[in-house]
Amino acid sequence: MADAYTILTRRSDFLAANRGLRVARPGFVLLANRNDGLGRRAGITVTKKIGNAVVRNRMKRRFRALLRELLHEHGLPDTDHVLIGRENGIERDFAALRSELLVAFGRVRDGKGDSPRPGGRRRPPPRK
Repeated sequence: MADAYTILTRRSDFLAANRGLRVARPGFVLLANRNDGLGRRAGITVTKKIGNAVVRNRMKRRFRALLRELLHEHGLPDTDHVLIGRENGIERDFAALRSELLVAFGRVRDGKGDSPRPGGRRRPPPRK
């Protein structure tokens, strides 16, 4: 069966998705942003903070399986969807991740993103 979505590969697409809705769940964060008619697209990010390469790749495989199963039916059309792995995501039961993703898709569909993180991202002062 062919995938029902296009895979995001360009950094600019991931940065654009970060400007959209953000829905945090215990195992992941879902970012969703309209993409002006480019169809359903999905990306996955798992940072080195999560673990070594084996752990990160296992988490990405789980996310790909979830997206293959759920994105076509529950994802928004003409929207970029990005899953960002969280530390306890690898330990979570696959059924729990699946139900969390369904809830996250529902919140995105309703336009109910989470509030921005308090304080935002702090940057050090510029060097002189």
